[in-house]
Amino acid sequence: MNINFIKYHKLNYLFFGILVVATIACLIIFGLNLGIDFLGGTLWEINFSVQDEFELVEQVRPNNEIIQNALNSFNLGEIVIQPTDNNGIILRFKDVDENTHQAMLTKLNEISIVKEKRFESIGPTIGKELKEKTIALIIISLIVLLIYIAISFRKLKWPIASWQYGIVSIITLALDVLVTLLVLILLGKFYNVQLNIAIVAALLTIIGYTINDKVIVFDRVRENILKERMGSFSETVNKSLNQILGRSLSTGACTLIILFVLFFLGGETLKYFSLTLIIGIIVGTYTSLFVASSILVSWGLRGKG
Repeated sequence: MNINFIKYHKLNYLFFGILVVATIACLIIFGLNLGIDFLGGTLWEINFSVQDEFELVEQVRPNNEIIQNALNSFNLGEIVIQPTDNNGIILRFKDVDENTHQAMLTKLNEISIVKEKRFESIGPTIGKELKEKTIALIIISLIVLLIYIAISFRKLKWPIASWQYGIVSIITLALDVLVTLLVLILLGKFYNVQLNIAIVAALLTIIGYTINDKVIVFDRVRENILKERMGSFSETVNKSLNQILGRSLSTGACTLIILFVLFFLGGETLKYFSLTLIIGIIVGTYTSLFVASSILVSWGLRGKG
């Protein structure tokens, strides 16, 4: 059974066009909810417990209002409280010194016995440097990608040039990242999920993973063009996609199984890292099969016309 991947290309263009506009609008209206990795500040993860006659026993954490009231006297600015499991929380607030840290620990111990899991402090200068390096790394990755594809596909002249495959890859990679970013913006707005280094690492991983999908598609198109140039470019692309469909879906499905396990069982630290990858891989697989191929054919037809 052959699937016609090009048939509904206009609907794909419309759908992803709406998503891109929505991402830009949400970025302007809501902005990115940057974490302390970029803005500077403190991340504090603790568990609450009670002491019985013989040992520590875990208990349900106090509600956010009680914790907030206990820390108000320390002038921490906006405090972000993120629950973890039944008895833990992650606190995010402005940078504090060690004396304030110990005083806060003492204050929370008045509510319940506190077990500290981690206390990380990042200055605003480091945060700014991380942001600049992240942007530079993405730009460099895209440039290297364009050069690689242009060189690898240099023998192709019909119906589009090798560098055009690189441009299509960058366009669809941008779609993968933008759609994933839209979800992260909405999670940041409504669930206070912060963009941190782990999520940025996931976005970069999406770029690396989905470009592999796109190169597989383009490579099969190249093979079919060089071996037997029969039929139209549209038919060649569609034939190539049907040939690699099973491989693409099975690879994506196996990866998603692992990521869903990480999402549900990996703890708070890996939760949004794995969620970002899940969204990116699903979107990336779709764009590789339906969007990248449609852009190739549209560009090829335009060149002929």
